[in-house]
Amino acid sequence: MRIPLLSWLFLVPIYYVSLSFHVFVVSSQCPSDEQFLLLQLKNTLQFDSAKSNKLKQWKNGPDYCSWEGVSCKDGCVSHLDLSSESISGGLDNSSALFDLQHIENLNLAYNNFNNTQIPSKFDKLTNLSYLNLSNAGFVGQIPIEISLLKRLVTLDLSTLYFPGTPSLKLENPHLNVLIGNLSELIELHLDGVNISAHGAQWCQAISSSLPKLRVLSLSSSNISGPFDSSLLKLQSLSVIRIENNNLSTQVPEFFSNFKNLISLRLSSSGLYGTFPEKIFQVPTLQTIDLSGNSQLQGSLPEFPKNASLQSLVLNGANFSGQLLPNSIGNLKMLSKIDVPSCNFTGSIPRSMENLTQLIYVDLSMNKFNGSVPFFSMAKNLTQINLSSNLLTGQINSYHWENLTNLVFLDLRYNLLNGTIPPSLFSLSLLQKLQLSNNQFSGQLPVFGGVSLLDTLDLSSNKLEGPIPKPIFNLKGLKILSLSSNNFSGSFPLELLPQLKNLSSLDLSYNRLSIDYNEINSSYSSFPQITTLKLASSKLRIFPNFLRKQSKLSTLDLSQNQISGGIPNWIWKLSTLSQLNLSCNSLVTLEGPLLNVTSSLSVLDLHSNQLKGQIPLFSQLSVYLDYSRNNFNSSIRTDIGDFLSNTIFFSLSSNKFQGIIPESICNAQNLQVLDVSNNSLSGLIPKCLTAISGTLAVLNLRRNNLSGTVPDKFPEHCSLKTLDLNGNQIGGQFPKSLANCTMLEVLNLGNNQIADTFPCLLKNISTLRVLVLRSNKFYGRLGCPNTHGNWSMLQIVDIALNNFSGEIRGKCLRTWGAMMGDEDDDQSKLNHLRFEILKFTGVYYQDAITVTNKGLEMEFVKILTVFTSIDISSNNFSGSIPKEVGQLKSLYVLNLSSNAFTGAIPTSLSKLRQLESLDLSNNKLGGEIPAELAKLTFLSFLNLSNNQLVGKIPSNAQFSTFSAASFTGNKGLCGIQLNNTCNNPSEPADAPQKAPNKASEIGFDWQSIYTGVGFGVGAGVIVILLILWEEGRNWLEDSIDRILLVILPMMGFTYKTRDEWNEEEEEDFEEESAYIMEDSDTDENESEDKGFRGTYCVFCSKLDMSRKRAIHDPSCTCHLSPPISSSSSSSYSFSP
Repeated sequence: MRIPLLSWLFLVPIYYVSLSFHVFVVSSQCPSDEQFLLLQLKNTLQFDSAKSNKLKQWKNGPDYCSWEGVSCKDGCVSHLDLSSESISGGLDNSSALFDLQHIENLNLAYNNFNNTQIPSKFDKLTNLSYLNLSNAGFVGQIPIEISLLKRLVTLDLSTLYFPGTPSLKLENPHLNVLIGNLSELIELHLDGVNISAHGAQWCQAISSSLPKLRVLSLSSSNISGPFDSSLLKLQSLSVIRIENNNLSTQVPEFFSNFKNLISLRLSSSGLYGTFPEKIFQVPTLQTIDLSGNSQLQGSLPEFPKNASLQSLVLNGANFSGQLLPNSIGNLKMLSKIDVPSCNFTGSIPRSMENLTQLIYVDLSMNKFNGSVPFFSMAKNLTQINLSSNLLTGQINSYHWENLTNLVFLDLRYNLLNGTIPPSLFSLSLLQKLQLSNNQFSGQLPVFGGVSLLDTLDLSSNKLEGPIPKPIFNLKGLKILSLSSNNFSGSFPLELLPQLKNLSSLDLSYNRLSIDYNEINSSYSSFPQITTLKLASSKLRIFPNFLRKQSKLSTLDLSQNQISGGIPNWIWKLSTLSQLNLSCNSLVTLEGPLLNVTSSLSVLDLHSNQLKGQIPLFSQLSVYLDYSRNNFNSSIRTDIGDFLSNTIFFSLSSNKFQGIIPESICNAQNLQVLDVSNNSLSGLIPKCLTAISGTLAVLNLRRNNLSGTVPDKFPEHCSLKTLDLNGNQIGGQFPKSLANCTMLEVLNLGNNQIADTFPCLLKNISTLRVLVLRSNKFYGRLGCPNTHGNWSMLQIVDIALNNFSGEIRGKCLRTWGAMMGDEDDDQSKLNHLRFEILKFTGVYYQDAITVTNKGLEMEFVKILTVFTSIDISSNNFSGSIPKEVGQLKSLYVLNLSSNAFTGAIPTSLSKLRQLESLDLSNNKLGGEIPAELAKLTFLSFLNLSNNQLVGKIPSNAQFSTFSAASFTGNKGLCGIQLNNTCNNPSEPADAPQKAPNKASEIGFDWQSIYTGVGFGVGAGVIVILLILWEEGRNWLEDSIDRILLVILPMMGFTYKTRDEWNEEEEEDFEEESAYIMEDSDTDENESEDKGFRGTYCVFCSKLDMSRKRAIHDPSCTCHLSPPISSSSSSSYSFSP
């Protein structure tokens, strides 16, 4: 018995251990209060039950593991998903959440914890492998306790970042501390977290701590470059998303070594340099986004046939001059190609037609040419944008028949022609069709099954015929733009109620007649339109249905036939912000206007017959144009109080009287002020020229203003146009105008300003137009001590002043805009204008009156290719500088009524674009250079009243000029003067030569001895002068004194030896830079000989292929009659 007893005694401790183990296992099961903790969490969280889909369903019950958002393992909560539950608070360190210690997966994303910090008790959840707190409204420092979650596989703390708002940040701990223990991490999302680390810091922290990392997302994280090569340790990386940072670096080629790379997103990160082509060729790469990096260059490689690329986004990157490779057709999986504004050229590869998986195609704003490719095989294609290219040809029906899923088609701003295919209007899912600014012609097809169409833009084409009535069956139509075509017939406004959803209608600039029958129209049945444009539509009345429009913001009824008064109700449309009633026959403003409030920001009433006081309703007005009316009052003294936000203000071409009130200076945002062509008098307000920072155009032309120009131009002067022409302004030239370093047009003509030439303007390199005509300027022309240049100067008019002296060729050498040859970029067709509102297409057009071909012509637009010099009616003397021949792009040259002497420079023959040449009323001598016959564009020539001799050139061009061009030159002869020359090589009045005695035999020894004597004597004197410096200087000074007395009495000027030496020193440094070119090759001489008749600027155009001016021989010139004012400018707008 003792042995069994001992055996039992031995089994007792074993049984005890077993019992203890059993108790331990039972106690390790989840406690019964797991449900209680979930309900406690629900009760403490603050959430919107109306928007909640999970929390509001949590109720007492036996199976909490089946609640929405809850998953369990062995009765323990392992997954908790409370994302998008509209939670706004109730999560702190005491929350029951941190007692659910078996949670492995926690998702609180897309809530709004109202800018609270992340609680620090997350370290209690040691089993967490997935933590998502993204876009949950947390801000401030990320707690260091998260770094203790060593089992984390996915960490997502990303948030949407907006500048100026609180955000999450990593300051203490830094990034390296946060992730230092997270070696199991596979995905790291810290988008919008302020990391503030440079390239080596963040790259090395990640590569040394996260060896298993596959997904790296650090967008908008305030990190910088460069990329560190330590990233190569992360060979498992498949997703790299580092967008919207200021990396300011190049993309390293080692990115192509990530063999598992699936997605690379580097948009808007300040990348530059050349993007490595090898990265495009990574076999696993499916998505690449380089958009928003304007300094990033590169080209697309040859894509291999096994490429996996599905999404190619290069929007805004600079692939200038590059082509889309034909191998793009190898990307069989490609579904999205988004490459607008990349400067691609060439044709769109036809291989793209084989890409059957395409869904989204955007090739807009490039330089693609050729025809539109077929995308008919991509049956899932929903969006095509090929706008703003150079595409040509037609688009046929079979382009679109199979694209049954197409929703968006944009072909605007191309060169497409032909008719619009009917198949486009049979696409049942099509919502937006934009074909504007092409050359489509013919009539519109019948509208078929486009029942979902909400946008139809066919403006700026050549479409014709009536607008089809079925257009009113497009019940979903919101935007209809048919402007700037040749549509004819009538458009019944009373049918608009059928288009219940219409918000924008533009029928302007057609041949339509807008019909509106008030009797059959019910105001309430019309759709609430926001934009209505019926310009140039033969409209005779204001449509009455407009008075009930509660959403109307833009109304354009310009260029119609509306007469009478502007109805009072139009000012009471509370939402109306833009109103254009210009170019009608409106006479009055229906009252009462007192206490009328309006939110108008743009009001254009120009070119009517309105009179009385101008209407001013609001301080919100940005653009106000009352020009070309009959307003005849004085400008109200408080006018400036209504212009606090006004950018453009014009009262030009009215009958305003009185003074310019000083309150106008309160308009501190003015960019354009135009009160020209009125009867204003008094002084220019001193504060007006002192406006700084904004004022770009100041036009006071053709008034009766007196006094002086206030010398108050500020240091930061922003003026681009200053026009005071045609007043009675005197005094001196304002010295402070030198502060206006952006000045382009200066017109002070027809005043009484008395001063020397304003050399201070030489430092304004932007100056294009300089008009000082008909003032009292005096002295020499030229600024010897200045170093500036007028490289953009194209029009110079200083006629009718008292300038004198010689014109130094050195002055002309810096006028670069006049020196451009046929291939110069200066020859690009454009005109001077000032953009009033950025991106609106509204411009102030500079204009000017020039004397051309003997007549004054007003140019309402100043072409940048038009160049003119008029220095007539002054007292200039000396010879015409040969440097004039370097001004190869000159159109008009007028040197008449001066005292020029010497011969006509042969270098003038290089002015191949010259159309008008006036050298009359000078003292020019010698023969007319035969080389001037090369000026085949010359249509006006006046050489009268000089001292020219010899035969007038008899080529085809000179034969077109009348005798008036040559009269007053006694020594000239030729068919133009109806007199013949005795000897074609001699002047008509040349003396007869003595008989030739060369054949007589014998010598005249007396002459021989005399010559020898003079020769010996002269040799002795020359040797003495060479060896005796003091005697040489005395002789030269004596000769200078004698010639200085004699030559001016004969009408000549003379420079002393010292003056010549001084000028030679000044010109020494420039001589090597200005080498006179040989005569231009006359490669078009035979072509030019074919031109006959009158040629003028208005008959000229540019040959864009050769960038040169050519003439239309069938053009009829219409020259403007002379006007009283000799220099002016005006404006016109090009919306």
